[in-house]
Amino acid sequence: MKYCIGIDIGGTKCSVVLGKMPFSSPETSLIKKIAFETEPFSPNVSLDLMYRYIDNLFHTIPDLSSDTLSGIGISCGGPLDSKNGVILNPPNLPGWVRVPIVRLLKERYHCNVVMQNDANACAVAEWKFGAGKGYHNIVFLTFGTGMGAGLILNGKLYCGANDMAGEIGHISLCDYGPVGYGKAGSFEGFCSGNGIAQLARIRLTEALQTNRLPGWCPKREMLPNISAKDVADAAEAGDPLAISIYQESGNALGKGLAILVDILNPELIILGSIYQRSENLLFPNMEKMLRHMALPCSVSACRVCPCALKDSLGDFAALSLVAE
Repeated sequence: MKYCIGIDIGGTKCSVVLGKMPFSSPETSLIKKIAFETEPFSPNVSLDLMYRYIDNLFHTIPDLSSDTLSGIGISCGGPLDSKNGVILNPPNLPGWVRVPIVRLLKERYHCNVVMQNDANACAVAEWKFGAGKGYHNIVFLTFGTGMGAGLILNGKLYCGANDMAGEIGHISLCDYGPVGYGKAGSFEGFCSGNGIAQLARIRLTEALQTNRLPGWCPKREMLPNISAKDVADAAEAGDPLAISIYQESGNALGKGLAILVDILNPELIILGSIYQRSENLLFPNMEKMLRHMALPCSVSACRVCPCALKDSLGDFAALSLVAE
């Protein structure tokens, strides 16, 4: 049996995942997952934990060895240099500056090691094993804490001149609005977990001035802790203000997708995380705005759907890089 190891590096958590090849589905291909907290200011602490958990896999899986390990895949937020295997300076990992993680793992485990940013890795996973199977032109949008894109164009992962292709969260949708990717009114500002939470605080502050705070946020002191999930839960329960916040995000999502559809002419747009969980709240306004803003012939050739790998996407993404 052949194995591969995936490493998913996030701002708050990391995971080491063992998979068996050939891949078929998360249910049959994922063997073991070890999750641990990231030390964002000290990469050496997190690297030492990665080494410990990977070493433990070699000790506890009888036939796992350098001969049966096909490789290690790394999924990490950018910016990074995938060609040279260096994590440059991700904003959610402030201490991880120019970390040569691919070289370090190659020297320790003597195997192939490949790294991509998390959006690219997720795009590959959905393309090979999820909703994108059989397609050649796909856009994957993270729609999580932030908003980034992975691009599969003409049957190949497209990274751009220096790994910065797909940074669609930086696109400006209007002059004012919630801040995302360092820009007010950006795509990420309206369509991300942080952005929806900001949008909610803006609308709740307006409601506060007229003494009309809703039951899901009855006190001013609760405003700083409002999350996108709080808003989604309230919207699912029928609260008009919460519903309007997700409608506003859906409108912005449609505008952003229209830009992608007009420029890239994809067959499929796959959305992860928040869209996967709250499609019913976002889809109606998103579809209406997309059809209004984009070229009709391009919209007619494109389908929009949630990711198929769901909660296994992050784990499968890093492993998929080895298969690809």
